[in-house]
Amino acid sequence: MQMLKKLQQLDAYPKINEDFHSRTLSGGVITVVSSIFMAILFITELKLFLLPGTTSELLVDTSRGETLQINFDITFPALACSVISLDAMDVSGEQHLDVKHNIFKKRLDPSGKVVQPPVQEDIGGPKIDKPLQKHGGRLEHNETYCGSCFGAEQSDDECCNSCEEVREAYRKRGWAIHNADLIDQCKREGWLTKIKEEEGEGCNIYGSLEVNKVAGNFHFAPGKSFSQQHVHVHDVQSLHKEKFNVSHYINELSFGARFPGVVNPLDKEKRIQKFPSAMYQYFIKVVPTAYTDMTGHKIVTNQFSVTDHFKAVEGLNGRSLPGVFFFYELSPIKVLFTERKTSFLHFLTNVCAIIGGVFTVSGIIDSFIYHGHRAIKKKMEIGKYI
Repeated sequence: MQMLKKLQQLDAYPKINEDFHSRTLSGGVITVVSSIFMAILFITELKLFLLPGTTSELLVDTSRGETLQINFDITFPALACSVISLDAMDVSGEQHLDVKHNIFKKRLDPSGKVVQPPVQEDIGGPKIDKPLQKHGGRLEHNETYCGSCFGAEQSDDECCNSCEEVREAYRKRGWAIHNADLIDQCKREGWLTKIKEEEGEGCNIYGSLEVNKVAGNFHFAPGKSFSQQHVHVHDVQSLHKEKFNVSHYINELSFGARFPGVVNPLDKEKRIQKFPSAMYQYFIKVVPTAYTDMTGHKIVTNQFSVTDHFKAVEGLNGRSLPGVFFFYELSPIKVLFTERKTSFLHFLTNVCAIIGGVFTVSGIIDSFIYHGHRAIKKKMEIGKYI
């Protein structure tokens, strides 16, 4: 009993007799307001507890030998699909010229409507079944025909049975086709006629590139590309045009898979050309990123930041080629995002802090109003309140 009495003396919450309680209107208002405020804070804290939080961490990127996936969806409203070429190259010297693998094109009319379904091959004319023979200049009606490459063949048994194959042979040689009408395959397929028919059309080009994880660039430009004396150039003379409108809409540009919360700064960007020919350059800083969700599933991807530059092109030459160029380099820092659920103890601590804090503050406000009101009332009773 002695111990229980000593324990009773430690009571930090002394009880006041009900007969001595005094309830006020201001106290009732403060109680209602504080209860509502307490409920709002509790619901907010409960939502934060139920939803996973994301923590971030910065590390040095030590990965090696990986590849970089580039996803894009770009619309050229005034550039035909038949003249657009996509090239990619990096600082290691690797080049991918006139990329077609996993690349799709949709022809668009001047109003932006699709002219034909997307195709993965170049929008040229169909191959002719019986082109001129490499030798003899006559048509053969058998399955052993071999079209001439017009001097660009690298071996005696090489054949060029379409305009595209002749252009590819010329590209490998580093030559430009100055007059496609002199190429029998191009003339028979109506390659120049096809280009003229597509005059005024636009093109939506989309797909993905798989490149080495080193600094490099990829670009969209008119004409077929080739290397001439270690210089990257495009054959625009065969297109018989002096200016190209490379206005473009970037519907999507990303480096790797999407993850929750990612922001790609070039998505939905528009660039309208106001000069006869222009070069658009985007300088991109790619940041390696890994995102791990609540289930432990890890998404290895990238984020990026970008700056851009515009330059009007005067004359068509190798140094001032009209087109859209994306130059990218890799950041040495890797960002790790991890989803984590808030612990129940942390949630309980915050709830106790909310209840105790609101109760204490409302008690202080009520006490201030109550004692202030009493002091004013006493002064009014003795006539000293002015």
